Amino acid sequence: MRVLIAPNAFKNSLTAKEAANAIQQGLKLSRLKCTSVCFPIADGGDGTGPLIIEKCKGEIIKKELHDALGRKISAQFGLIDNGKTAVIEMADASGLRLLKREELNPLIASSYGTGELIRYALDEGVNKVIIAMGGSATVDGGCGILNALGIRFFNSEERPLSPVPHSLADLARIDTSLMDQRICNAEIVVLCDVNNRLLGAGGSAAVFGPQKGATANDVVKLENFLCRLDAVAEKQTGKKMSEIKYGGTAGGAAAGLHTFLNAKLVNGIEYFLQVTGFEEELQKTDILITGEGSIDLQTLQGKGPFGVAKQAKLKNIPVIGLAGKVPLEHSADLQQYFNILMAIGNEPADLTEALKSTRENLVRTSQMIGDLLSLQLIKDNR
Repeated sequence: MRVLIAPNAFKNSLTAKEAANAIQQGLKLSRLKCTSVCFPIADGGDGTGPLIIEKCKGEIIKKELHDALGRKISAQFGLIDNGKTAVIEMADASGLRLLKREELNPLIASSYGTGELIRYALDEGVNKVIIAMGGSATVDGGCGILNALGIRFFNSEERPLSPVPHSLADLARIDTSLMDQRICNAEIVVLCDVNNRLLGAGGSAAVFGPQKGATANDVVKLENFLCRLDAVAEKQTGKKMSEIKYGGTAGGAAAGLHTFLNAKLVNGIEYFLQVTGFEEELQKTDILITGEGSIDLQTLQGKGPFGVAKQAKLKNIPVIGLAGKVPLEHSADLQQYFNILMAIGNEPADLTEALKSTRENLVRTSQMIGDLLSLQLIKDNR
């Protein structure tokens, strides 16, 4: 039996690689005679970039740039495809994880540092840039990135504005005349881990603003800024940012890059699996084990476990899904992709304790799965 272990990260607990290793350890402790292969996955969220670089045997380039609050930091990007393609993780430059909780403020946070990474990548002579946008601390519509690439913002009196929502509330004109022309000759691919659009109740400000430190009043200000950005952009480019699928990703940065850089917005997990050669690994597999912190109906909107389960089911490969939280009631929609869904918790625990125990719970649950599969094999061979 050959088991393919392809979990997403367990948020605030384990990286995808750590989760895969825990599952593999559990199988090795079980009575199941099998070959197990770890293939940690990501869907455009935090951690996607490093996994792509590692799978594609890329080169790491470290540079100095600015975080979301304008402080100098060291960050990195990768080069793959013989140096022709750059892989950038937005969270490395403009991420939530780089800030303390009390520092979070999307009204003044900028994606400028991510733009600096793109500029550094262009210095390396790349003709393609892949950007994983999950985990950002910003809701600036990508204006920081654009500013780092030479695009400028002005109010009605032709005064330059800083590329942050607080300042851009007075936006009247966007000047692209000084834009770095190298970006026009490069293919930009944005990996999106959500399908939200820019505006409205399901948009960047309302859904993701509070996660990035926005108060209820801040959310209103962010929404007003994004509406203004949408209106000015449409007037100047003819493109309506608010109608772009995936446009709400990373505080609207996806919509901004699509509008001004012609970036291609793609489903993160589908692109990740394609570029890392997942299908080739899947062809040699008898059973797939995947997982992440929570598996529910939202998982079917394009999250990592759904991406791998969907491909496995096309090949009639059984899928086991492990999560810290699964629905209490039966779901025919989930069962269509996951043969078995298991919550890994062993006893009542609050969230903090459950997160601390994720690794141990994954090992124990995987050992139990291995033992159950072993019993089934014994039965089948009688």
